[in-house]
Amino acid sequence: MTEVDLYNLAPVLELMAVGLAVAALPLGWWLWRQRSATPSGRLKALTLITLFLTFDLVLFGAFTRLTDSGLGCPDWPGCYGSATPMGAKVEITAAQTAMPTGPVTHGKAWIEMVHRYLATGVGVLILTLASMTWWLRRRSETVSPWWPTFTLVWVCLQGAFGALTVTMKLFPAIVTLHLMFGIGLLALLMAQAVRYDGANKRPLPAGLRTGLWLGFGVLWLQIALGGWVSTNYAVLACPDFPTCHGQWVPEMNWQGFSVWRELGHTPAGDLLPFSALSSIHFVHRSAAWLVLAVLVWLGWRLRQQPGLVSAGQWLLGLSALQFITGLSNVVLGWPLLAAVMHTGGAAAMVVTLTWALSISRADNPQSSSNFKKSVP
Repeated sequence: MTEVDLYNLAPVLELMAVGLAVAALPLGWWLWRQRSATPSGRLKALTLITLFLTFDLVLFGAFTRLTDSGLGCPDWPGCYGSATPMGAKVEITAAQTAMPTGPVTHGKAWIEMVHRYLATGVGVLILTLASMTWWLRRRSETVSPWWPTFTLVWVCLQGAFGALTVTMKLFPAIVTLHLMFGIGLLALLMAQAVRYDGANKRPLPAGLRTGLWLGFGVLWLQIALGGWVSTNYAVLACPDFPTCHGQWVPEMNWQGFSVWRELGHTPAGDLLPFSALSSIHFVHRSAAWLVLAVLVWLGWRLRQQPGLVSAGQWLLGLSALQFITGLSNVVLGWPLLAAVMHTGGAAAMVVTLTWALSISRADNPQSSSNFKKSVP
């Protein structure tokens, strides 16, 4: 196969133009719909549009990973130095002829490049958000530019991890961080959208709000474990349920949790034993029961809180979805639709919990008691 420069910036201007084209339609729709809105209303609308497209990007990223298209173009940011796979037709054909099942094929190259186009479009939208807030700040509007600016820095880091995903040949730690940064971007955008709303926060019992933070924390831990399962291709390492290879606790090999190593290898460079893959799967599966219990409890409690009923319903529904799709991945042999939906369900849970935390505050029983005493 022909040697390829891992970084080739020749098509960067063309890719920026594609990103502008991708962002043009949602930006045009936003400008038309929000032409008479307040600055906060415009910012909230653009943030929600960006949130929606970022969620789509996370799903398409999962699709890219699950179809083994992450190396469909072996260089970055283009494809063999071209802005589209059409410009790299000769190189892709040669690579596909040498290895018909990949990693480089025409189909996988298009999947990988569409993912990059969508990512560039989302980057343009976030740049627009940050620029708009600084412009409003200069006009003395009461809008903080720091959240959108931090989000812009975040998405630049996300882009860097996307580049390393390709150039480091699907290094598991990098791919997992790329996934978590993508879902973290959803949380940042959701928190900003709530800030622009300006509504009073709903009081929550202090214990329940602490439970929200606990649920948020264990969910992130489970997402990291799930990303580690996926990026190490350990989904089918335990092909039965509820046992793993007929055992309630399989042979555990902790080499699979060595963070800094190449895909399929130990830190020493040896092939990773299969028991390490089944250990990765089993830890994720075992933690899922705890996370599921916490989130179902939170969903049930939130359904009893004024203003947070929908958050509780979403958590309960998404918990059911995660259980069904996680089980389907094992017993049905990792179907693509279920695997993509499993990632989407986790992302939607993060958005839901971020929304619930952002619109709520811990209720102070002492202040409520003093208020009641002051009322004649």
